[in-house]
Amino acid sequence: MPDFTLLFRLSQPKRSIPFLALFAAAGLAAAPAAAEEGAPLHYEIEAPADALLAPSRDETARFAQDTGEIDENILLPAARPQDDEENRSYARDYFAIAAGVITVPSYNGSDDRNILPAFYFRGRYKGYSFSTRGTNFQVDLIRQQRGQKTDIKFGPIINLRSDRTGRIKDPQVEALGDRKMAVELGISAGITQSGIITSEYDQIGFRVVGLKDISGKHGSWVVSPTIDYGTPLSKRAYIGVSASTNIYGKGFGRYYFDVDPLGSAASGLPVYTGASRKATIGKYTLGLAGAYALSGDLRKGFVLIGGAQYGRMTSRFGDSPIVDIAGSRDQWLAGGGVAYQF
Repeated sequence: MPDFTLLFRLSQPKRSIPFLALFAAAGLAAAPAAAEEGAPLHYEIEAPADALLAPSRDETARFAQDTGEIDENILLPAARPQDDEENRSYARDYFAIAAGVITVPSYNGSDDRNILPAFYFRGRYKGYSFSTRGTNFQVDLIRQQRGQKTDIKFGPIINLRSDRTGRIKDPQVEALGDRKMAVELGISAGITQSGIITSEYDQIGFRVVGLKDISGKHGSWVVSPTIDYGTPLSKRAYIGVSASTNIYGKGFGRYYFDVDPLGSAASGLPVYTGASRKATIGKYTLGLAGAYALSGDLRKGFVLIGGAQYGRMTSRFGDSPIVDIAGSRDQWLAGGGVAYQF
């Protein structure tokens, strides 16, 4: 469940995808019936996780691609032609690109919004999956076997966190000064099981992403556990849901959410040190997404994708003046686009 601002992703061999919220709620209730009414899916819906559509790297896109703030388990179904190589050991090779637009808060905790272009590129070669989403890149070092029901993933991830590095719309938060881009290195690990509820093609997955700043900017870490579920409604349509939390280290809270006396004097916001007192859950997210194949088959060609995500800043992070006074605890993002797989 999720990555959006990295626009959307699909639960591994059958992963979840965020649909525009309205469709998602209705789609889940109708999933079993729709799957039976549509043409049976006699193929693998193989897809790498973490394929969220990510905004292009520019000053207005600084928040959208931040791994710790976006539900990376909003998934896009990877659709490709059926593989006729019966003696093949690993899931088939493929490459996918997507582009669209997305609306996101101007910083994590903001009540102002930016509309951004978004894109991603992902693929798999000889069983190894990879994905790029905005300013992050990750690789799955465990080869995906052909037709497997249980998929274990593990690999490195690198992220450039650019939250509050420029063009903040709120004058008080802008007066606190820009933050420098942080380089974060970490690990992504998870497991997905296929054939759970509606058919042999639906999936439920659990994953954890852990990131540590190696650039000396916030000097801390972020851990994000996520659970997601996705199911095909037919050969044309796929829908998914996700839920995740972000656990922040003390240094992260100090750098992005505390307000020191100098910052207070410049911005008019009160002095605040609560976010750096101890590591805690600072945000949770719920995502809904979906995809519809223009070609009539999710495995190949052009696919329309769309989704929405709701996040809530919590505890000491929600109490920060940049959220509670200058921004909002409620964080929404939504977007849509077109993907093509070959």
